[in-house]
Amino acid sequence: MIQTVIIEDEKPAARKLERLLGLFPDLELVATINSVEEGISWFSGNEHPHLIFSDIVLGDGLSFDIFEKVPTKSFMIYTTAFDQYTLKAFKLNSIDYLLKPIMEEDLQRAIDKYKSFLPSESNYNLKEIKSLIKEEKQKLSRILVKIGYNLKIVQTDEVSCFYSENKIVYLQTKERSFPTDFTLDELQEVLDEKCFFRVNRQFIINSNYIKNIHTSPYYKVEMEFQPDEEITVSRDRVKDFRDWLSK
Repeated sequence: MIQTVIIEDEKPAARKLERLLGLFPDLELVATINSVEEGISWFSGNEHPHLIFSDIVLGDGLSFDIFEKVPTKSFMIYTTAFDQYTLKAFKLNSIDYLLKPIMEEDLQRAIDKYKSFLPSESNYNLKEIKSLIKEEKQKLSRILVKIGYNLKIVQTDEVSCFYSENKIVYLQTKERSFPTDFTLDELQEVLDEKCFFRVNRQFIINSNYIKNIHTSPYYKVEMEFQPDEEITVSRDRVKDFRDWLSK
């Protein structure tokens, strides 16, 4: 059996996730934890499970705080309504990141992904967790942006480019540009390098939206949807840019 723990401070969300996990006969729920304080206490005194389903924002802090106090080798599947913590989650034993409301099909894919890491059903900790996760680098597939008091999910494949302006990083879509909570350096770590490339200090572009490339006197890229700023490939990035285009 795959021993699991839920970390969730909202009782309705916890009950829903418990019901969803009950659909998988090979999962055994051993505890439901409601706070950082309770989590530190439980993980300090109990054998750690194979798999943890964890919300991030709890009433008394972030679930990350638990594992800063009590390190774990358990696999993590984060379940949250807040996408701005994606990058940190990727670095802390995460194999998936599910945005609420959680759908059964999304949960199934996450559990299947967890099982794909296992060398055998009888040995869950044969390798260090970080070496297992490194075999499949996490990719950012969607970003939550704010529009006034509203939230909007933007799929990364809808983004023509990310750019920095006045110390804020924006994403550009067909509709408009939206501010994000990320830096370009952070985005470089988790965007799919097959599609996205950092052409200079200000821009990361999506190859699917390249409209034209001017090579004289400098490499300048024209995107289908782009802000007013001109996009020029840094001289020291031209060779890598050409190699990336040819892949």
